Amino acid sequence: MPSIPPRSLLTLGEAFEDLVFLDLERLPRAGEEIKTSRFVQTIGGGAVITAVAAARLGVRCEIWSGLSDAASARLTRERVRVTNLRRRGEPHAVSAALSTRMNRSFVTYNGVNDELESRLLARMARVRARHVHFAFYPRDCDAWSGVVMRLRARGLTTSWDFGWNEGLLEDRGLADLLRALDILFINKQEALLYSRKRTLRDALGVWRRFDNPVVLKLGPRGSRCVSTSIDVTAAAPRVKVVDTTGAGDAFNGGFLAAALHGASIPGALKMGNRMGALSTRKAGGLDGLPERTAL
Repeated sequence: MPSIPPRSLLTLGEAFEDLVFLDLERLPRAGEEIKTSRFVQTIGGGAVITAVAAARLGVRCEIWSGLSDAASARLTRERVRVTNLRRRGEPHAVSAALSTRMNRSFVTYNGVNDELESRLLARMARVRARHVHFAFYPRDCDAWSGVVMRLRARGLTTSWDFGWNEGLLEDRGLADLLRALDILFINKQEALLYSRKRTLRDALGVWRRFDNPVVLKLGPRGSRCVSTSIDVTAAAPRVKVVDTTGAGDAFNGGFLAAALHGASIPGALKMGNRMGALSTRKAGGLDGLPERTAL
């Protein structure tokens, strides 16, 4: 990798005010009201959680996103540099999570996130970082393939976590974008979706044909990294789970922080597993993360 410029890691993507309703006996049916005595209001989104997790591991981080005032203030306290793409008077995004011990459902108000992709594209020539991590659903894979290739030409590396987005399967540019990235992060369900396979074994056969690492997040089964030249697994630590919201993004932050500090892929997987597991100890994606002093 090239010498480190002012910010080692730049995360780009959506941010949300998260309203988490915990310990529901079950998810409500149409017309029903379910009550709980446990509720958490926090900030979330892949770009936010990944940046905070990496910052707590000593990486110099910056985020570009559409942020509420509260989110911007929290990130500043976390030593993450903020570029807020939400304009005056625009609403921030809000996501409500209904969580039982076995399942979750979500309702999300997009707010400024409807405008975010075009604003990110317009700023890409200004990137100064060692690694750029994307955490949103791209609506034009061809355009982003070009962005990724231009970043590579400048000596920067990239990663992406698309989340679950069936619409990506209709974009003919997806395959080129996947192969342009230095690292792809996916969970088991996403590994099946984007490979168009029904079993993890068959999906792994697809992902092993990629030259660059594909990192699979497997929850309590740990994680696995595969490519044409790599097949490495790492076990997950055992913790008492309260809420899994944001655990995958915390994993991303741990993995990238370790890699940026020079760790091997097995070491990066272990740190990703650790950060992902620790994030589940409290509700929301941030409050369970260990403090910098503990690390």
